[in-house]
Amino acid sequence: MKRAALLFAISLIVVSCATVHERGRALTTRAVDALGGGDKLAGIKTLSVKATVKQWEPEQSNAPGGEMRFACESTLDAVFDVASGATRIDWVRKFAYPAPRTFTFTEIVTPDAGYVAGIDSNGRNKQSLDARPPAHAMSGLRLAATQRELRRASSLLLLDMYKNPDRVSGVGDVTVGGVAYPAAEYRATDHQTFTVLFDRATGLPARIRTLDYDNIWGDVTYDMVLSDWQTIDGLKVATTRKYELNGRPVIEIKVTEGKLNVPVASDRLVIPVAFKTGAPKPATGAVPYQWVIRRQFIGTYMDSDAVTHDTRGSQGLRLVELAPGVQHVTGGTHHSLLLEMRDHLIVFDAPVTDAQSNWVLNAARTKYPNKPVKFLVLTHHHMDHAGGLRAYAAQGATLVVGRGAAEHYRRVLAAPFTRNPDLPARDLSRTEIVEVSDKRVFTDGQREIHAYVLDNPHATATLIGYVPAARLGFVTDVWSPGAGPLPEKITPPLAALVAGVKKAGISPVKFAGGHGSTADYAPLATLAAK
Repeated sequence: MKRAALLFAISLIVVSCATVHERGRALTTRAVDALGGGDKLAGIKTLSVKATVKQWEPEQSNAPGGEMRFACESTLDAVFDVASGATRIDWVRKFAYPAPRTFTFTEIVTPDAGYVAGIDSNGRNKQSLDARPPAHAMSGLRLAATQRELRRASSLLLLDMYKNPDRVSGVGDVTVGGVAYPAAEYRATDHQTFTVLFDRATGLPARIRTLDYDNIWGDVTYDMVLSDWQTIDGLKVATTRKYELNGRPVIEIKVTEGKLNVPVASDRLVIPVAFKTGAPKPATGAVPYQWVIRRQFIGTYMDSDAVTHDTRGSQGLRLVELAPGVQHVTGGTHHSLLLEMRDHLIVFDAPVTDAQSNWVLNAARTKYPNKPVKFLVLTHHHMDHAGGLRAYAAQGATLVVGRGAAEHYRRVLAAPFTRNPDLPARDLSRTEIVEVSDKRVFTDGQREIHAYVLDNPHATATLIGYVPAARLGFVTDVWSPGAGPLPEKITPPLAALVAGVKKAGISPVKFAGGHGSTADYAPLATLAAK
């Protein structure tokens, strides 16, 4: 009897799995037919596309949880060669934030290497800085992220699903915005998984989703939303493509021209030998897709296989002592300040990811045994300076933030983060968060550390730090001390810092930065007085 029951249960599982696969195959077949048919898709040799692109960055808003900042607009001219699997994209990208500038550059992406010709970021790595003219091989992280997005955007994704039905499963309906879409999951050969949501009326793909990790909002959905379908050379093409991060639109692409099977000179798709030799392969495992994609929006992405630093130009993170018990965490693209108190530690800023925070916490345990980080002071809410806050919260640290920002961080810490590659999931919703309305003094009876609210145009609820005994300030983004010479004329952010120092009544000799290194304060004060 037990054997019969077991066989019956197994048969139900087999039938269920078969039904799931049949449902996925049926949705895929209908979509392929709607696009123009399997023969049409299989006959594509090259795809050429021209488009305009607009991009927004939600976690560079002026206020915590506020409106997204418009980052940039671009034109692109792209060609994809099916036989070689190579893509060339010629970009003209005009940035609005954090400062107006235009980058004109080319990306060449092949199955095993990536290449950038020209300057595409203020955060240039050593290879780009050394090359004449500027160029560099893509990091494995960028290559993997770019390959994923090229696959998502290609009509040939559906052909791959059609040809590999064993990797396609129906997942039932997925509801977005009150609309239920029949959906199928596709497990690609490189372990990437796409969930394709289909329009119930036309059978065409409506959304193509991945499940990502975001350093602020934890587990997120990342969707490409397809609309405005037109027929180009017999193939249905979505001429509007919007990307949504947890339902918030962050990219809008408008296809202005598309052509099939236009001959492409092979040399246009070739990576120069000097850059292909030794170029990183596509990264596998925990690729920080959102960091790689979105840092390019604002033209500050450091193209490296360590998101914290340039692997070719830096030995990595390190502690630099600025005064007794005052350590500047440097060596990366983003920095922190580590401060020793009698029986605990204070850290200003938790940049980039929990991986960087884990490094700081480990370095702190080695440098200052038996002194836990009791307070994490976040200078402002932007993703590149607050993205590692969970590691500190998990250690029991109290978050100290500017006035009006606490509710934003409560929502952040309540979000699930099961996909975080650097930290086990746990409940952080009860983390203590305190706001600084004007000034906060941390004291252990022997030493004082100050935090002051700074009104400025970069971000509301901004804090600066001050160590009175060392006459040392700490500032992020408003000024990057030591990163370059002061401008000839005072800028609004720098003027705001000088005004904030005067309002606080402090007398710093130097400032350390969330970027850069350290610099004397007097020349800045003199510039502001002109």
